[in-house]
Amino acid sequence: MRFPRSSDTELLDVIDRYVKSTSDGTGRYLHLLHANFSRVEEQERTPFLQSLRSAAEAITDEELEVLLESDWRSRLTAAWLIGVDRRQHFQDMLGDLLLASQLCFAGQGYCFALARFCTEADALYLATYLERYLQQPDCQYDQHWAISALLHIDRQTGTEHAGRFLAPGGLWHQWNDAQFKPVPPSPFISELCALADTPR
Repeated sequence: MRFPRSSDTELLDVIDRYVKSTSDGTGRYLHLLHANFSRVEEQERTPFLQSLRSAAEAITDEELEVLLESDWRSRLTAAWLIGVDRRQHFQDMLGDLLLASQLCFAGQGYCFALARFCTEADALYLATYLERYLQQPDCQYDQHWAISALLHIDRQTGTEHAGRFLAPGGLWHQWNDAQFKPVPPSPFISELCALADTPR
């Protein structure tokens, strides 16, 4: 995977416009982190989603690539923008970044975007990720997001990719039971995808 070499000036400009910029001044990435925007009142959520969709349509592929070579805030935001606009040509790049798991929190955005693309290839990336990281109970990465994304794809396509992980005694339960606060798998990414498609 190759990323473009952006200048500091270019990177800071793109970050200011897409990662930090929101009408309330708190930073778009903070609303996207843990899908915080989904837990606020509708009158606050609606303008944020409108802004997110506008940004997803306006940002260029080159600017997205600039963000994907930066820190977790920029990668998280870029992945959400890619997912909202369903720019499927980023599929392999996001899949590779998910499997590498180099930065905290960014994987949330990768899982959302792959769920939005909703193809067999996306399911394979997510299943490969789960196969790798569910066998590492000390790694509390984005396993909840990945299983939710896989459940969403299964629901949309009629497949059963998540079944082998969720079977009694399967990798999901082995990993989840080893966590300080075990949490059952949730279809929350289906809800996020529905919000992304809410009419303006």
